[in-house]
Amino acid sequence: MDIVVLAGGLSAERDVSFKTGDMVANALRKNGHRVILLDVYLGYKEQEEDVTGLFAQSVEASVSIPQISESAPSLEEIKALRKGPSDLFFGPNVLSLCQMADIVFLALHGEDGENGKLQAAFDLFGVRYTGSGYLGSALAMDKEKSKLFFREHGIPTPNGALMAKSGRSKGPEGVGLSFPCVVKPCRGGSSIGVSIVRTEGDFDRALDEAFRWEDEVIVEDYIEGREFSVGVVDGAALPVIEMIPNEGFYDYQNKYKAGNTLEVCPADLPAETAAQMQGYAVEAARALGLTAYSRMDFMLNEAGELYCLEANTLPGMTATSLLPQEAQAAGMNFEALCEKLIQISMQKYEG
Repeated sequence: MDIVVLAGGLSAERDVSFKTGDMVANALRKNGHRVILLDVYLGYKEQEEDVTGLFAQSVEASVSIPQISESAPSLEEIKALRKGPSDLFFGPNVLSLCQMADIVFLALHGEDGENGKLQAAFDLFGVRYTGSGYLGSALAMDKEKSKLFFREHGIPTPNGALMAKSGRSKGPEGVGLSFPCVVKPCRGGSSIGVSIVRTEGDFDRALDEAFRWEDEVIVEDYIEGREFSVGVVDGAALPVIEMIPNEGFYDYQNKYKAGNTLEVCPADLPAETAAQMQGYAVEAARALGLTAYSRMDFMLNEAGELYCLEANTLPGMTATSLLPQEAQAAGMNFEALCEKLIQISMQKYEG
């Protein structure tokens, strides 16, 4: 097959996306596919041109794979790299190459790749792609909306409320909550802009950080306990994985800096608890209308109560990512996982 692996973009998770894209592209090449790794924002070359025959070269177009830094990249610096208009999502030749491909593997992370807009555009342009459609992607990316769907379908989730920058309050009491609480961007990922807050002064600083990324944030009850994740592939849950940071919580640095977090899969849990968490993960994917594959994050408190935090529609596929580790525990290596994701994503275009 001719496959475009689409990465990069103007997301705060740009660096992580390239790591996912690089690993996926290499795996798909090993599986015998002709693959182009492409930056959705910078595109290929600086102007539209004839790209016929590019798949035969199986090139990496406009991509140099960065190290994942300890903080999110400067998007203004990325914009300065493009010669054309900086406010266009698609770079030169991106749509042409994607239309030529048998399927596009979405290695994008963050709002611009996971909020449904890209999926809707591809639907209009007749481009096949991996993962969920535009509506499920949009619902999962919006943490306020996904909470509503979780509650409607009996999936426990922390109490939370939306706060707009224009209606900023001095404490969680302004949205009916109390300390300790969590403040996070409403539509972000990779724990960028997320803070655990215990005092009024920390609350103000947490809002400053979250509002750097978006004009709407979620304030929710802090659930103290153990952190887990469950992947759902083709409607079935993978083994549960536990994330145990050396210190703090599972934030951006602990996610992507090797050695910062111990990950245990299958997680050390009673069989009944693991099965309940897997059931909630499958039901959460169903409630949001997610197809092909996704991943749900959970907390388990000392009383044994489970809480679903959020859904991820394009889970990371880096060396330290959770979904590949879960698949490995289920007997599926990385190359087989990538092939599986291609196959199940193609099903919606058949017949």
